[in-house]
Amino acid sequence: MLIARRADTRARADFATWNMMAKLNGASALPPEAQEFLASYRNLLTQMSENEASEATIGAIYRAYYVEMGGAGSPPDVRPRPSEPAADNVTAFRRPAPKPKKAASFGAAAFAGSQKRPLPVALIFVCLVVVYVGIRLYWR
Repeated sequence: MLIARRADTRARADFATWNMMAKLNGASALPPEAQEFLASYRNLLTQMSENEASEATIGAIYRAYYVEMGGAGSPPDVRPRPSEPAADNVTAFRRPAPKPKKAASFGAAAFAGSQKRPLPVALIFVCLVVVYVGIRLYWR
């Protein structure tokens, strides 16, 4: 069953990738077996709806991957049946609420305990000049 799940996941991912590349006119860069599966997908589109053609193509890719990964016999069905209830334990991603900023005066913000005091640009420049002059004097 582990091989079947891996084969199904890989088949669905590869089909989505191949289909997107074909829509972006990049199908010629795909491997020959991918081009064959896409050609069969286009043939199925003339006979059935897009969802049915996609599932049929994914099923063919799944069977090929199942055999390639070492599965024996016919591949088991790994997709849940429509009569089975869908998982309801999925939570939508929500961004956390932004933390309110504290309004403080300049002096209080500069010396707050949790915040570091910013180093003025002039002090940094003076330190660089001192280092430069020190190196020049040392090498003479």
